[in-house]
Amino acid sequence: MKKFWNWKKTKTVNQETGQETEERILFMNGVIAEDSWFDDDVTPALFKDELNAGTGDITLWINSPGGDCVAAAQIFNMLSEYPGKVTVKIDGLAASAASVIAMAGTEVWMSPVSMMMIHNPATVAWGDHAEMKKAMELLDAVKESIINAYVRKTGQSRAKLSHLMDAETWMDANKAVELGFADDILFQKEEQGSEGENGDPGADRTENGTSDSVMFSRRAVNNALMNKLERHYGKTGKSVKDQAGIGLNGNGAGMQGTGISGSAGTDGDDPCNGCFGAAENACQKCEKKKVNRNVTGRSADDLRERLNFIKKYI
Repeated sequence: MKKFWNWKKTKTVNQETGQETEERILFMNGVIAEDSWFDDDVTPALFKDELNAGTGDITLWINSPGGDCVAAAQIFNMLSEYPGKVTVKIDGLAASAASVIAMAGTEVWMSPVSMMMIHNPATVAWGDHAEMKKAMELLDAVKESIINAYVRKTGQSRAKLSHLMDAETWMDANKAVELGFADDILFQKEEQGSEGENGDPGADRTENGTSDSVMFSRRAVNNALMNKLERHYGKTGKSVKDQAGIGLNGNGAGMQGTGISGSAGTDGDDPCNGCFGAAENACQKCEKKKVNRNVTGRSADDLRERLNFIKKYI
């Protein structure tokens, strides 16, 4: 079986006692799963074998997009019960279930170029309303269990952690340290020393006393995009149906106010009166690429402009 929990032994000497101790370095790469179909996932059984293959302190390097939350809970418990010191170092990504495993570390260090992501658990359900309700209750319970691990490490309130999970929050190393998900940043002290780059204590801190950090949330990005669209196009105050002027006539046939009911329009000599701009191709007589002055919908050119604007922010 191919092993993804490769490890090596290193020996260190205690400065005070002079006693030699053994430390193992493990590398966790890949998706976390209860079972592995192609021997390419990290499973609790595989982890248990590797963890119990030696003694002494361990350093666990994590680079994982997450996976099965139950399997991650088993690995979290094994690390929490381990008699030696567990140092977690995140060199790439600790997302979703992998972030839960990271919380078991006695110390958690992040590379300055690594990321951590937390979000709500998800599942697939099938059945009637009773089955859907059970699935929702299960997800609520799983979320509370995940928050237990985050509270244990960060000391943040359950409400704040719940909001961060709702928003699918991505954190760089500085933000993870600021919120308590990590204890420190790798390589920083060796490069800058304890007094910062210019010999000034706290030189890497902002005016409010916190380090420069980045936190990305999907909800914030969606809100920002909607705000940009509203500023660019303005609020119409009318529903899509009202803008298009679409409605059924008395006998339920045809479309009112759009010029697609079979007549070319009756207002003056304009053959395109009532032609809805977004559907000008449906009007054989329309040679204009604009919406009639009596219709509040969008023209095809306007819609294309909107699409191009959205693409810049996706």
